[in-house]
Amino acid sequence: MKAPNSGWWRSGVVYQIYPRSYQDSNGDGIGDLPGITHRLDHIARLGADAVWLSPIFKSPMKDFGYDVSDYNDIDPMFGTLADFRALVDRAHALGLKVIIDQVLSHSSDQHPWFKESRQSRDVQVNPKADWYVWADAKDDGNPPNNWLSVFGGSAWQWDTRRRQYYLHNFLASQPDLNFHCAEVQQALLDSVKFWLDFGVDGYRLDAINFCFHDAALRSNPGAGMPDGSNPTVAASNPYAWQHHVFDRSRPDALGFLERLRALTDQYPDTMMVGEIGDESGMAMVAQYSSPSADGAERLHMGYCFDLLADRHDAPYLHEVIAKFERVAAEAGGGWACWALSNHDCKRIATRWGGESPNPALLRLAPALQLSLRGAVCLYQGEELGLPEADIAFEDLQDPYGITMWPEFKGRDGCRTPFPWETAAPDLGFGAPGSSVKPWLPVAESHRALAVDAQESDPAALLHHYRHLLQWRRTQPALMQGDLTLLPVHPQVLAFVRSHGDERLLCAFNLSAEPATLTLPDGDQVNAQSTLSFDPHGVLFARLTSSARDRHVTH
Repeated sequence: MKAPNSGWWRSGVVYQIYPRSYQDSNGDGIGDLPGITHRLDHIARLGADAVWLSPIFKSPMKDFGYDVSDYNDIDPMFGTLADFRALVDRAHALGLKVIIDQVLSHSSDQHPWFKESRQSRDVQVNPKADWYVWADAKDDGNPPNNWLSVFGGSAWQWDTRRRQYYLHNFLASQPDLNFHCAEVQQALLDSVKFWLDFGVDGYRLDAINFCFHDAALRSNPGAGMPDGSNPTVAASNPYAWQHHVFDRSRPDALGFLERLRALTDQYPDTMMVGEIGDESGMAMVAQYSSPSADGAERLHMGYCFDLLADRHDAPYLHEVIAKFERVAAEAGGGWACWALSNHDCKRIATRWGGESPNPALLRLAPALQLSLRGAVCLYQGEELGLPEADIAFEDLQDPYGITMWPEFKGRDGCRTPFPWETAAPDLGFGAPGSSVKPWLPVAESHRALAVDAQESDPAALLHHYRHLLQWRRTQPALMQGDLTLLPVHPQVLAFVRSHGDERLLCAFNLSAEPATLTLPDGDQVNAQSTLSFDPHGVLFARLTSSARDRHVTH
């Protein structure tokens, strides 16, 4: 039976926590669940609606939790089931929902399922023989096709016992599950149900478009030398040289998403947001979060990488928003969760602002993000304006960065320990009195931006975020309204959020130069039809012939 759902997620603000780096409570140099529980008040004060925890399940940690060896237990590195219970209870007491990261497309090679699957290819004696994607070699011993791993090299790894290759879209230690096997789908649905019964409020579904592969194992067509425009993969990565039409984003996935939704909908106020890494990301977000022709619902919402790219000029952002509004309308629905940073990309302060980001740009970014139609995901440290940390090669932990160095330095620079206290040697990340070196070096560039320093400064970015989140809740046009883009402008991104008789102009000068914007005929702000902007200026204003309630930030 379908449970009631308030739809909180449609305008919800989700705060992503990278558990290894948030707060270490036991002095081992790695963040953990009790540490997160201790710091939940910070997130509640910020004004978020939910927390999303990157993976906390048992794992060999070859990809830091995105290689799961037990879907139904907590890794001892982070704590226990009792610790997670305490976290969920505290979050709920603070009015925060708890979203967990579920990795369905692949497991660890240490998962009992894979250990059993690799024992024999004979389905008569091995009930899990086809739980993973196995394929015979070509006559010359090469892999069955040209599929590549996101992390470099072939997506096929030879197994000497079965004398077959297995598929891994990421690390060789992350074998892909075979979603063409009905038993695999059911086992994963059972693991999803386990945590819903535990009391979590939903899921962030990692790499959800990687679940299904082409059963015929057809090779991908070549794409030629990358031009750097693909936001999902660096041009220096050979993965960018293919059109990935057979190894991911297969139409078979839609039926499984409908099964996931039917299960999740049995629990009140739950939601699922899918990570979609594909060149056609916006169209797939709309497709994955819109109902089927017969009304079967899929994900509640999705996000892709279009706003996680380096480019952020007004025409580009206009194009991204216009594209989603168009494809969502064509799909008959669809809902976006807008992210400007996460654990997989360079921090926005550096990505948009370079070595010395303009403080006005760091204030513009959340104002823009929180004005879009849809939900919002904030990554830990955005509220502080943290820049990307510079990590020496010898300190790297990320296997992706180690493989692709130096053209791509990996993801460690956005995963360094969170800065809580300016004066503490480890920025307050470690347990009191601990001298253990954190798993990644603390970033000295973060010291002056620590939470305690910003708490005591009313002009700090942290307070700007709190003000924006609080103010947004009072604006029906932002929480529930439609979105209409103004014509593309070389410097200023402008759109109108409408709800009932209210029309709220949202305008952002994405350039470092002053700008002017001429409004469409008949529209005015304070009896003016031409508006002026400081560099990186922001304007919110009631849009009528005699607009009032102007709210401006510079």
